[in-house]
Amino acid sequence: MKLTLDLHDIYNRGADIERSLQAIIDEAVAKRAPLVEIIPGKGSGQLKKRVLRFLDRKDIKALYHRVEKDRDNFGRVFVHFRWK
Repeated sequence: MKLTLDLHDIYNRGADIERSLQAIIDEAVAKRAPLVEIIPGKGSGQLKKRVLRFLDRKDIKALYHRVEKDRDNFGRVFVHFRWK
């Protein structure tokens, strides 16, 4: 199961971005999903930086295993979870 979050529609609304990111991480934890795909889009890269800063927060970082930036498509970030 892979969960996907597309941020194209809310790229300019900061509070909505934070809420959406928190919601998709919470959903992944609740459903024990192995992978979350976050699509900030290509653009200037500012939204991707914001997503990576969110994922780097200590409270969020404790929830997932690793983050992978898609080398074929600059506008995607994968968050991998490891469940026991």
